[in-house]
Amino acid sequence: MKYLPLWSLLAAVMWIAGPALARADFPDPPPEQAGSSQGTQTAVLAGGCFWGMEGIFERLKGVQEVTSGYSGGQKETAHYELVGTGRTGHAESIRIVYDPARIGYGTLLKVFFSVAHDPTELNYQGPDVGTQYRSVIFYADPEQKRIAEGYIHTLEAARVFRKPIVTQVVPLKAFYPAEEYHQNFMDRNPDYPYIVYWDLPKIAHLEKEFPTLLARR
Repeated sequence: MKYLPLWSLLAAVMWIAGPALARADFPDPPPEQAGSSQGTQTAVLAGGCFWGMEGIFERLKGVQEVTSGYSGGQKETAHYELVGTGRTGHAESIRIVYDPARIGYGTLLKVFFSVAHDPTELNYQGPDVGTQYRSVIFYADPEQKRIAEGYIHTLEAARVFRKPIVTQVVPLKAFYPAEEYHQNFMDRNPDYPYIVYWDLPKIAHLEKEFPTLLARR
């Protein structure tokens, strides 16, 4: 379960006022190579609890499917109770299937860095602590690696964040879907306290700062 400690409300307010907010002048990602917009593609990202990550990215136009799951460890340990120990190598992750003709990989990363999480938090995200909540971009091919590393360099050069970006950029070895009750958790449990305090404010900022990226719901 996701815990909501007594200091969670204060921390949530601090996050909302912090450097990771989406804003109109947030730097754009590197341009993508020609020919990279054919067929559906997949992105795997980790940035804290997968409930909120999934809810954010499934609201973007061009995104066809988002699945909560685990990446970074072995198949045998890809279970919520084991991942929660922080000793499996897994990170709570999401797999995004998207149409690159409608939304680019770089745009997904822009939302990842500016809205979905704080990339300066090492092995924790908000109230959730442990390596399973680390910030990771699992790249599927050299182009994704190029864009991810280039974007991090751009953000650091622009001094977007007050602290160093700690996001890992590592090759994707495997993605394992999480248990069914984790899928579409935000939409199925909009009044769940964790969702209300930690994730719905991110949705509000996404809607305010990037309305042209939103799909009709």
